[in-house]
Amino acid sequence: MKAVVYEKYGPPEVLQTKEIPKPTPRDDEVLIKIFASTATLYDCWMRSSTAPPGFWLISRLSSGLTKPKQPVLGTDLAGEIEAVGQNVNRFKPGDQVYGFLGEGMGGYAEYRCMPENGAVSIKPENMSFAEAAAVPQGALTALYFLRKADIQDGTKALIFGASGGVGMYAVQLARHFGCEVTGVCSTAKMDLVRLLGAEHVIDYTREDFTQNGETYGIIFDTVGKTRIPRTRRSLAKDGSYVFATFGLPKLLQMVWLSKINRVNVVFGLLEESSENLDYLRELAETGELKAVVDRTYPLEQAAEAHRYVESGNKKGVVVLSVGQDEMS
Repeated sequence: MKAVVYEKYGPPEVLQTKEIPKPTPRDDEVLIKIFASTATLYDCWMRSSTAPPGFWLISRLSSGLTKPKQPVLGTDLAGEIEAVGQNVNRFKPGDQVYGFLGEGMGGYAEYRCMPENGAVSIKPENMSFAEAAAVPQGALTALYFLRKADIQDGTKALIFGASGGVGMYAVQLARHFGCEVTGVCSTAKMDLVRLLGAEHVIDYTREDFTQNGETYGIIFDTVGKTRIPRTRRSLAKDGSYVFATFGLPKLLQMVWLSKINRVNVVFGLLEESSENLDYLRELAETGELKAVVDRTYPLEQAAEAHRYVESGNKKGVVVLSVGQDEMS
């Protein structure tokens, strides 16, 4: 089967299209013919072996010290079940699905096996394969952290990085949970954030939200770029300061805030479950959750897609199509 692989760490050019063996599902697995995957910042980190500050060695030990253990990137997929193992009951051949591969990756290929009880679910009926592939990583991450922050109806929530892969879903989910949402993004992306449902939008290039006198029940930093000493002043009493990504220096600050200053700091590792994908599908099919696809590249142009992601100019999710005819 065709796949995009990287056999060494480096710039986008290390991504090469090759033929690799097609997988065979085990008794408890499904074989998915992939129609779409995504190019995310996480994929770029893995490819280049650049991790948040302080975590390089841990990341390299996990992904492969001298070369990648898993040469096929891609955490998201959408496609069709082609075959099932003999013990599989949830799915049948022909089912249209979407899923999250997490650290196991493997989405940059024509086929991928997944456990029946893994993070895979029936695709939203009203979404194309490209749109469905754009959902899992960002929406699952946003849902996990908002729930962990004990989000409540009427909460004032500030989403920092509101136009990013996690932020755009955090805005929509916070609105779904009844929050008054403020999104923080750059000038060029303000209209998008408003369309996603944010009632207030702050251009961080022109305004520092920590100086506006407002306090928020949830401050969700989706990109790890808020300044903790200043931002905590904008957190309401008993509010939650949420981090989806961070480096080691920030982690130490977070522990200090939590243990010494008794601030409710929320961080952790994403839980991968089909139940959460089922929940997101319901929201998508009722129109409460929308995917924003910025650009779509053929799988063979994965390197170009990575360059665009790393440019910082994307608005939404960058999708890789695997089999152009099946993308509708």
